[in-house]
Amino acid sequence: MRNEYPRRSTTALVWLVSTIVAAFVLQLILLSPKLDFTETTVVRFLALSIPAFKDWHLWTLLTHGLLHSTGSPWHILFTVLGLIFVGRELEPMIGAKRFLAVFAGSILLGGLCWTAVHWMHGGLQIGAGAGVFGFLVVLAGVQPHLEMSLFFFPVSFRLKHLVYAFLAINLLGLTFYELLGATAPLGLNPSTHLGGMLAGWLYFRFLHANDGWDRASGFSLPRWLRFWSRQRPAPTPAYGQRRPSAKLGAEVDRILDKINSQGFGSLSAEEKRTLDEAKDLLSKS
Repeated sequence: MRNEYPRRSTTALVWLVSTIVAAFVLQLILLSPKLDFTETTVVRFLALSIPAFKDWHLWTLLTHGLLHSTGSPWHILFTVLGLIFVGRELEPMIGAKRFLAVFAGSILLGGLCWTAVHWMHGGLQIGAGAGVFGFLVVLAGVQPHLEMSLFFFPVSFRLKHLVYAFLAINLLGLTFYELLGATAPLGLNPSTHLGGMLAGWLYFRFLHANDGWDRASGFSLPRWLRFWSRQRPAPTPAYGQRRPSAKLGAEVDRILDKINSQGFGSLSAEEKRTLDEAKDLLSKS
């Protein structure tokens, strides 16, 4: 028997964190006095601002998530810790593609919310906090009773209660600071965080929980779009086809134990037919 074990590939979380850290290092290098680049040059092309949005620099809705404050290490540190803290639990549950899609969608919707709130006041937005909060909401939806400790503190919280607390804090910051044109305490950007949380909720509500946004309860596509929706008919078992049962599983386990101890040649014709039947059921499930 051949030994075919798949090699462990690099996770999407590792690629995501590496990209953000690499972008921060590149940002520090470009701001070196030995180079001709200035912070204004870097910010103009990558950071999100109202003038950039009005000039149709729409890519800044995503690229602002790659930039972090160079004046304080806490900005990049808390972002990376938050991604690791939540991402290591979430990625195995939803898969790498959806993991990255949730992050990008959270950054995008967070940027749009920030633009709407700051349209009159102006300002500058950088950071990937919206992605962290989007992950947090999705994880709380998938595992609402999950208990986690907050970094180095010995106190444990139910994740959904932590989400409610962050939601209340950001709503207060949005109401009493950002909407009035003031800077929120600790340099927070409640509008981007709330946009990221909204993106996480939309993913969980219309994609994860209902296995597709066009199949959510109480939600239907317009008639002109229904032709393009992906159809997933439930498989119809053939006449006389048996479904996997506990009895069949126990029999397969016994046969596999017999192969390990006595070899494949020791199986009877009936046992070989049982293995073939189990293989067919698994391939059709």
